[in-house]
Order: sequence, then structure tokens, then C-alpha cells
Amino acid sequence: MAAVEKLQVLHALDVAETQRYHVRAVVIAGMGFFADAYDLFCITLVTKLLGRIYYHDDVPGRPGRLPPRVEAAINGVTFCGMIVGQLLFGWLGDKVGRKKFYGKTIMLMIMGSFLSGLSFGNTSDGVMATLCFFRFWLGVGIGGDYPLSATIMSEYANRRTRGSFVAAVFAMEGFGVLAGCIVTLAVSATFQARFAAPPYEEDPAASTPPQADYVWRIILMVGAVPACFTYHWRMRMPETARYTALVARDADRAARDMSRVLQVDITGEPDKVESLTRDRDYGVFSRRFARRHGAHLAGAVACWFVLDVVFYSQNILQEEIFSDVKWVPDPRTMSALQEAYRVGRAHAIIALCGTLPGYWFTIAFIDVVGRKPIQFLGFAMMMGFMLLIAALYDGLTSAGRRLWLVVMYTFTFFFANFGPNSTTFIVPAEIFPAHLRATCHGIASAAGKLGAIVGTFGFMYAAQRADGSGATKTGYPSGIGVRASLFVLAASNVLGILFTCFLPEPKGRSLEEVSGDGGGETTNRDDADAGDSKILPL
Repeated sequence: MAAVEKLQVLHALDVAETQRYHVRAVVIAGMGFFADAYDLFCITLVTKLLGRIYYHDDVPGRPGRLPPRVEAAINGVTFCGMIVGQLLFGWLGDKVGRKKFYGKTIMLMIMGSFLSGLSFGNTSDGVMATLCFFRFWLGVGIGGDYPLSATIMSEYANRRTRGSFVAAVFAMEGFGVLAGCIVTLAVSATFQARFAAPPYEEDPAASTPPQADYVWRIILMVGAVPACFTYHWRMRMPETARYTALVARDADRAARDMSRVLQVDITGEPDKVESLTRDRDYGVFSRRFARRHGAHLAGAVACWFVLDVVFYSQNILQEEIFSDVKWVPDPRTMSALQEAYRVGRAHAIIALCGTLPGYWFTIAFIDVVGRKPIQFLGFAMMMGFMLLIAALYDGLTSAGRRLWLVVMYTFTFFFANFGPNSTTFIVPAEIFPAHLRATCHGIASAAGKLGAIVGTFGFMYAAQRADGSGATKTGYPSGIGVRASLFVLAASNVLGILFTCFLPEPKGRSLEEVSGDGGGETTNRDDADAGDSKILPL
């Protein structure tokens, strides 16, 4: 089907050269994701410290650690909050507007991260219960940021570099992860220098000084700082023209907003808006949506679910791998603050060498080779490295070969981010019609967090085993093992490759061409090119 005449305001956005407002939008949305990643990831850096502070009497002769049920709860409630936020704010973003709730998600993040550091209670379980409560609401704010940021950035961007702009927003996650590591290193080193403590085996009672309780609280509360800076900028952003014109159907307002942003004169064209948006009120559960976009939504949901099963299970495996390569020695040889420092350092190395480069490779190549090739490559390379590590694991943990284990393990994170961890965020913001774009992104991202729950809880409970004293600890029983876990995750990547086939390729095409929204639906590249000649000039 050939494309019909397109609104001037949408054409102006599609062909606009990269300018200041693009950069501003990336910074505003990206700073939110910086805070998201910091808040979501920093809990991993302090869980060992929480165990040593609040559960030091659970197992005599061994440093305290969080019981599996408590660790599962702390991780799980955040993911549950994210699912609520993704579904709720995705729906509200389409019903009321993207910008309307953009500041609300940041406010939830500010309050959630700050109050998490103030968690209180008369018992250890009481403190953890309060922490879980506040992190649930933190998760709601983080979850709401996903569909709103992705949709806003994709609707602001031009079609030539849209993938890079949306990828740049998501890439701020990498800096957020690294910032969490840096803050952990700085705070734990500062307290260690001021309140030096002996290793656990030398003096168990003194190895965790009372001041250590401030360390995890400070680390969690710092996450409120970048979110505070973001709030003011978000409130000053105009609503996206695609929402205003194609959903709210206010052509004049869309033209005024974008004329100011792009610094060009744009006509409102209300008659054309009425024509283009007629009979476009179908919902996600309608037959029309199922016929036109059902396979796309199924592909986006399945790919994100599989990716997060693999990605968050990978994070659970890190503890065992860090121990096997001697990056984090036996906790009995360290004080609580020394252990926090070692954990932060190990995660920082992975972030610098694998996580961050993967994000920036995506920014560089996504508008060159396309979304689907990068997603195929990422799933395939993760599968390959996981199979290789699993097959050679026993030999790689021996002295002299541990560096190779670290290198291959780092490459799994590189290809997760130069692959499906980035593309599953980008594609759902491009392939659905404007009036359902945020909703569908919220559904896909919520499916991802459901996968995170499956991966995290599944591996966490499978990782419980009895030691010689009959107590449980986190580790991998002989029936599961790191090797067997990696084989399972490698097989999961195959599913990701198959479900990627359900998705269209949005590279180089306008949002309306991909979704068939507000300008006709094209089914191939030739139709898209032909449609350009029918677009009204500015």
C-alpha cells in the first residue's frame, strides 16, 4: 500500500537534522535511566553487607548472609513494582499524554531511593520488610520510566538516527551501573579508613563495625541525587507532536510546539489530522490490533522475557564466578567493609570492560546494520560464549587460566548490550501505532521483568544447598552447577533468536511507515521510498 500525504509536523520531525533539542531530549530521558540503573543495581552491591550486619548470628563461625527468602524478597519486590509501573504508566502515557506523568515517575524514584536508606525496624526482618516496601515504590517509578522515556525519545527523533538516539538514552544505564560501583568503592573505602576492622577470622565480633550500617544507607540514598536534577528538565519538555496530533488530535498545538522546538514554521492542518486519525481508536485486545500487530507484540514480549531470564540469571552467577576467579575471596578473610569494596571493584571491572562498550557499539551501529541483525548477533554470541564457558569451566577456574574465564564472561555482557538488552528496549517504541505505543512498550517491558523474576528466583532457590553444619548458603549444588546453569541459559538464547523473526525492521523508516499510523502502511522498502515523494514539502 502506498503511503498517503503526511502531516507537515511529522515530516519535519523525520527529516530534521540533529540539533540541540535532540541532545537535550537524550540527556533528560537518559538521566532518568542513569538513576534507574543506579537504584536497581546498587542493591546487588550491598546485599553481602546487609547479611553481615543484620544476620551475623544466624550461622556460628561464619559471616552472616541474607537468608535466601529475604534476598529473594528484596529483589522480587522491586521487579514487581517495575511491572506495575510499566503497565500503569504505559497505559496512562497513551490515555493522558507522555509528558503528563513523566515527572511523576521521577518523584517516585526520588522518594523510593531516599526512603530506602531510612529503612527502620526493631528486628532484622523488620528492617528488611521496610526496605522491601520502599523498594517496591521505587520499582514503580523505575518501571514507569521505561515506556515513557522510550516513547518520548522515539517520537522526538528523526528517522535516520532514531535508533541511535533511543539507544543513547538506554546506554545511560551503563553509566548508572558504573556510578553505583564507584559510590560503593568510595563510601566503603572511606569508612574502612576511618573505622578499620580486622578480618572475620581474627575477630568475628569486630569485623563488622557499627558504622557499617551507614554505608549501605548512603549508597542507596545517593540514587535520589541524579533523579532530583532530572525532574525540573522533564517538567519543561513539550508534549510530543505525535501524541498531540495523532492521539489528542490537536493539530494546531502540535504545530506550535514543534515550530518552537525546530525553529521553523509549520502549519497545523486540522482537516488532515481528522482524516488520518479517523477509525484509529482500536485497542490492544481488538481483532484489528491482533491482525495488524499481534505477531509484533508477541515477538517483543517473548524476546524481552527470554532476554531478562538470561540477563538476570547471569547476574546471579556472578557471585560464584567472582569467587572461583578469586576476585572476592572467602568472606572469613575480610572485614565487612573490605568485602563491600571487593564486590564493588569486581562489578566495576565487568561494567567498564563489557557493559559500557556494548551499549556504545549499539549506538554506533544500530542505524547502520539495523535492529534485528544486532539482536540476532547478540543472542547468538551470548549462546556461543555460554556454551564455551560451560564446556571448559573446570579448566578455566584453575590457576593461570582464570583470566580467560573473566574475558569470556565479560563478552557475554558485551553482546547482551550490543544486542537484545538494547534492541528489546528500542524496537517496541517504533513498531506500534501512536495511540498504543507506550502501552505496548509497557507490556513488553513488563514481560521482561517477569522473566527477571523467573530467572532470579529460579536460580536463587536452585542455588541453596546444605553445608557440613546443615545450614544453607548461596552456591550451586552439584545437580545444578554453574556449568549446567550456563547450558540452560544458552538454550534460552535460541528461543530469543526464533522470536526475533516475529519483529519488523524499523531502520530508516518513519514511525508512521512502520506502524501504518497516520500516513498509511508500507510493507517493504520500495513502498517507503515511493511514499517520500508524496509527502508535502515544508
